[in-house]
Amino acid sequence: MSRTRVLVADDHVMLTDALVNFLRQEFDVVGVARDGEAMVELAIRERPDVAVVDIQMPPVNGIEAVKILRQELESVKVLVLSMYSDLSIVEEAFRAGASGYMLKTGGLDELLRAIRCTFNGGRYVTPLLGDVISTLVMSGTHNISPVGPTTRQRQVLQLLAEGKTMKEIGHALKISPKTIESHKYEIMRTYGLKTTAELVRYAVRNKLVQVEPMGVVQEPAFLNEALLPSAGNQQ
Repeated sequence: MSRTRVLVADDHVMLTDALVNFLRQEFDVVGVARDGEAMVELAIRERPDVAVVDIQMPPVNGIEAVKILRQELESVKVLVLSMYSDLSIVEEAFRAGASGYMLKTGGLDELLRAIRCTFNGGRYVTPLLGDVISTLVMSGTHNISPVGPTTRQRQVLQLLAEGKTMKEIGHALKISPKTIESHKYEIMRTYGLKTTAELVRYAVRNKLVQVEPMGVVQEPAFLNEALLPSAGNQQ
């Protein structure tokens, strides 16, 4: 199975070097561009699946470069990686043709999810932009779908986080296991997650599920194991 081809565009050398080394664990990094013009030229030549693009680059800024790139290569998905959380900039990025928007203050695991999500045809907006997301959804800007899960999906997430089985969830919500699986995989696709463990961990960390009074969500055993260091790393 071929790996997703990713292009990185950012004029911050130290950042891009570290980013490329990390991304190569899962993706084929086909090139690095230091400015908007070089990014467009490199993308046309290498035909990446996803371009991870900074907004602030000379001489053509990232948003203008995204517009040009999408005109030249309609198939490429663009994930904007930026320091800016302003609503106007987020709107402008999506209008230019971006498929996702993430802040540089987010984690590397979130970046992987964002790339997977955009590659699979979804729209990604970091949960760190909660207020911005609500405004975008209410205004209908660029037909951006709400990033938060639906009411039914939240119910499924909550019960998964409590360690309930598919049969137990189906009994509680009066829906079939097949419907539950459909909800679960739709959320995973939206956020670019691969496993149920990743899904529950993401829901807990981003407060998509309710927290117990003592501040602890009843996490299933497999999640606890995923969060604990391996025995070989314990001293």
